[in-house]
Formats: sequence, structure tokens, C-alpha cells
Amino acid sequence: MTTQDFAAYIASLPRVLAGAAAVFRDAEGRVLLVEPNYREGWALPGGTIESDDGETPRQGARRETAEEIGLDVELGRLLAVDWVQGPGRPPLVAYVYDGGVLGEEDLKRIRLQEEELLSWRLVPRAELIGHLSETLGRRVLAALDALADGGGPVELENGNRVN
Repeated sequence: MTTQDFAAYIASLPRVLAGAAAVFRDAEGRVLLVEPNYREGWALPGGTIESDDGETPRQGARRETAEEIGLDVELGRLLAVDWVQGPGRPPLVAYVYDGGVLGEEDLKRIRLQEEELLSWRLVPRAELIGHLSETLGRRVLAALDALADGGGPVELENGNRVN
């Protein structure tokens, strides 16, 4: 296969978007959510993986959280992987990592990326669904369950457990 043939083959393959985020908690178990200025609702700190530049999901989650909230934290284990269908776009693979527990000093150091974020807040588990989209809410709850039970990463499709 020539280089040109290989390039044409690669260009013909289906496309998938990839994003990565981290679940940060405080000592009370509340989850850190951020409020984007470019869409309604709340989200986890995170964003697009720069895969064209060789970035991995873990690197993307760390870079995005450092950019968005000003905390450059080594992330813990992978908690969930979610395959998300969406209208008008390719599917998204969303990786969720354990960001750990933030102490009072960590919370004081949060600096929002003003180009993308309006605010942040700590939200108790029982109130997460009221702040997040349905799919993201299920994803975050599944990640928290994986964290609590110590199991491996949870496989999700549109926020729902596969098995």
C-alpha cells in the first residue's frame, strides 16, 4: 500500500470525538462542577483530548482541568468510559478520572478560565442530576459508584451501564 493509498484509507474511516474529565470532591463528598459560558448547564472540569497532537485521555484530562480551574493535579484511576451518541456530530468517547479530594487550600487556589467558565460550585451527590444533563449525570453517578466500590472502570453507553 502506498503512502497515498494509506492516507486515503485513513481519511475514509469513521470519526469519533474524544473528551476527558475529572471528578474532584471535597471532604464532604460533594462534586466540583463548572458552569460553561458557551452552553446551558454544568459540567465536570475537562474537555477535548488533543489527539492530533498525540495527547492521551489522561493527559487531556489533566491539561483541561489545569486550564479550566487552575489546579494541575496528578489524576487517579480511570472510573468510567462512556460512548455517547449525539445529533449532528460523530459519537463521543468520554473518559472520567478520579481527581481526588480537594482540601480547603486547594479550593482557595481554584482560578477559572474566564474565556470558557462562569463559575464553579460543590454539589452533593443527591443534587447532581439537577445540575447536569441526563447523560452526564448518569456518567458522573456511575463514576462515583466505581470510586466507592473500588471496581474497575465502568463501561457506559449514553451514560447507561453496559453490563
